[in-house]
Amino acid sequence: MSSVWGQTKLPVEQQYATLQKIGYAAVDLANEKQVPVMKTYGLLPSMMTGTGTSFQNGTIRKEMHEAFEKATREGIDMCARVGCPNLIALPGERRGMSREEGAENAVAYFNRVKAYAEQKNVTLCMEITNSKIAVDQRTDQVFDHVAWGFDICKRVNSPRVKIVYDIYHVQVADGDVVHTMRDNIDWICHIHVAGNPGRLEIDETQELNYRYIANAIADLGYTGFVSHEWRPGPGRDALKSLEQCFKIMDV
Repeated sequence: MSSVWGQTKLPVEQQYATLQKIGYAAVDLANEKQVPVMKTYGLLPSMMTGTGTSFQNGTIRKEMHEAFEKATREGIDMCARVGCPNLIALPGERRGMSREEGAENAVAYFNRVKAYAEQKNVTLCMEITNSKIAVDQRTDQVFDHVAWGFDICKRVNSPRVKIVYDIYHVQVADGDVVHTMRDNIDWICHIHVAGNPGRLEIDETQELNYRYIANAIADLGYTGFVSHEWRPGPGRDALKSLEQCFKIMDV
């Protein structure tokens, strides 16, 4: 994710060259025009946007489902065209809506588009975000506990509707990161990593043992991408952190 560069002002192609040299395999949230350039450096698009949803107005907004369905079909086509396996669909803010009603509406949205996603072999994914840390600016998200998202996946029951298991947010919201992951790996298509507290590097400066987590991911036979979404800490060298954090997750 772009957050790993911090205040480093590297041109995009130099970023790609750096990632290739270290050993990274892909980039999250690239746009379609960036993909051909990315591929010249041996990098793939791992997840893209293109469902019309946002953190404000997401899949729980039933009145927007028609527009979301049109955008999602176009996004699925884009992902299929460029070889991206995952398309993110955000559940959005509650704004007074109950989680139960939000779940019903999210299920209805995914049921409208799952067949097309299955046909094109593109996975639609929801990302958990915590409501506890105000600075994360996600305090009213309906998907703020991981069980809510897994419930949606089970009710839709499609191999192309899963979640982004953001380990930072899971740790803040629910804890029990590895146990929960093991119990629900079939509903996880993409993983984000960052340190807690602060969403900084995944080294010994934070509370999670990411080497242990990396081994658990490998032991599960997970074949998707693990995306680095941390920010360089104060005074840290972003390029050195990229190298160090890659090594932590390389098992």
